[in-house]
Amino acid sequence: MNNILVTGGTGLVGSRFEGEDYLKIGSKNLDLLNQKDIENFLVSKNINGIIHCAARVGGVKGNMTYPGEFTYENLKMNTGIIEEARKAGISKLIAFSSTCVFPDKVEYPLTPDKIHLGPPHSSNYGYAYAKRMAEIQMQSYREQYGVNYFSVIPCNIYGPADNYHLEDGHVLPSLIHKFHLADISGSDVTIWGSGSPLREFIFSEDVAKLTRILFDNYIDGVPVIISSGKEISIKNVVEIIASEFNFKGKIIWDLDKPEGQFRKPSDNSVIRSIAPYFKFTPIEEGIHKSVTWFKDNYPNIRK
Repeated sequence: MNNILVTGGTGLVGSRFEGEDYLKIGSKNLDLLNQKDIENFLVSKNINGIIHCAARVGGVKGNMTYPGEFTYENLKMNTGIIEEARKAGISKLIAFSSTCVFPDKVEYPLTPDKIHLGPPHSSNYGYAYAKRMAEIQMQSYREQYGVNYFSVIPCNIYGPADNYHLEDGHVLPSLIHKFHLADISGSDVTIWGSGSPLREFIFSEDVAKLTRILFDNYIDGVPVIISSGKEISIKNVVEIIASEFNFKGKIIWDLDKPEGQFRKPSDNSVIRSIAPYFKFTPIEEGIHKSVTWFKDNYPNIRK
């Protein structure tokens, strides 16, 4: 039986890995900013594989407000877990990246060979560069040590156990929280930007299932994009969420606020070739499950 460590095991993606194969940990179990603690943990638990989900994450506002913290903490976590996995003789590791690592000015669709062709968008450059460096570290380790370390690059993930912080969370969970509060108070909802940017979203359960397929079958080492390949506007996402809350108030678009890149469609041909019959969760169904979970667990959620 595999003894696979899942970092960020209480979070959005990590909590979706289910089965006896997994040892899921959160920050309360292991401080990933302390490399010595990582070393001791890997040795004591006899880990033979790692799925590294843990990260300092946030939306546009969080990344723009705390760029230094996002850079340092992600560099520290990634460097520590990858190096200590190598020292512990762990031959297989998957680290989570993000489509935000791609250059701001890039030819679409996004493909792994375009990651380093230019600087990322200014709204999240610290996080993006930290994730890029994790891939460089794993690439060099594959070359020198022969390990099967690689990254997965999911599009915007959403689902239960997300961070629903109103300002520092990702767009979809923050919107769910906003509409919940407006539903209670009877107030209007103000949203950054115009709603016109397009995004690809993927349900967290889908990400966990596809990552395990890659863990068991993928050996090429090139980063793998995990995406359904379908774009939807922020405006349409807002409409779906508003419908889930039966929202009757006014939606105000704050055009003076930034809204990030307009679109960043990705090429999901590799994951489609590896899992050709996989059925992605429709966003309407995924948002319904997410809102239901939010309502059932509020206020005891990350916020």
